[in-house]
Amino acid sequence: MKQNSIFEKISVLDPEPQIIQAAAEVLMAGGLLAFPTTGLYGLGADALNPNAVDKIFSIKQRDSDKPILVLVKDESELEKITAKVPASAAKMMAAFWPGSLTIILEAQPDLPKVLTGGTGKIGIRVPRHPVALALVSAFDRPMTGTSANISGGKGCSTVADLDPGLVQDLDLVLDAGPLMGGVGSTVVDATSDPPSVLREGAVSKKKLLAVL
Repeated sequence: MKQNSIFEKISVLDPEPQIIQAAAEVLMAGGLLAFPTTGLYGLGADALNPNAVDKIFSIKQRDSDKPILVLVKDESELEKITAKVPASAAKMMAAFWPGSLTIILEAQPDLPKVLTGGTGKIGIRVPRHPVALALVSAFDRPMTGTSANISGGKGCSTVADLDPGLVQDLDLVLDAGPLMGGVGSTVVDATSDPPSVLREGAVSKKKLLAVL
């Protein structure tokens, strides 16, 4: 384990500002951390730092052609990572963000290529979990939100389930206790017209169609 690696318990309902700020500073320094999302723990890194994103791929043993989704604090950050927001995407954001809906948009050309897996597209979500939302807001930049597991492995709803080989390369683990588990976010590709549902998860296809 890294010498400076820390497990830090954090309140779900009222995340402690000093812990959130310390976590944001880890991201600012190019470090990696595990943090809670609604159902499972995720891996956070500065999404605009190619070296940090490279580390995420390395510790997850993830294929380089598989993109990593990005978390943002709200729609105001979209211009940092996406070339355009179609009207259909704006409708879905208004209806389901913050929440378990990942929307794939056209990526800004200067985004780290490793982040997009060379696809020219980027998956984006505003998290609903209070800790995740507080963290991305304090960081004030897009951060990665990929699941905290070795690629192909099972997602983790408690920090005790995190792979030790993965944890040893993290600078911080935010422990918010057991999470809900269950299905992941719904993934919609809004670069096509009409948008296409790539994975149906917490937000049903029926609900999506109702707002389009």
